[in-house]
Amino acid sequence: MAVYAEGPARLRLRDALLRRRSLAGLAGVGNASVLVVTGEALPWAEGVGYLGRDPDAPGVLLPTLRRPAVPLDLFATAVLARAPRDAWPLAVIEPGLLVPLGHARGLAHDDLRFLA
Repeated sequence: MAVYAEGPARLRLRDALLRRRSLAGLAGVGNASVLVVTGEALPWAEGVGYLGRDPDAPGVLLPTLRRPAVPLDLFATAVLARAPRDAWPLAVIEPGLLVPLGHARGLAHDDLRFLA
């Protein structure tokens, strides 16, 4: 499972993470426009979306509230062809916005404070 946030929701997600005493078991990756956090005990913040796995689409995390219009196995094959294997799994935020999670790392409060 993963949670993601774009735009202003990205900072609300960061703040929700900073309020936690421990970030153990969470990993993340992000840039100036999107933040994706993986793990089991995911935070909530206004405007975030959640991603989950489907057995028919291994290697990708998909939005929990949307489904591709094509069969998931074909969708996953097409998406994964766009990135090297060490970038997998890929988070599909929206069409055309893929976030490679293969390089996600454990979260630390000090690192999150520098996200602006």
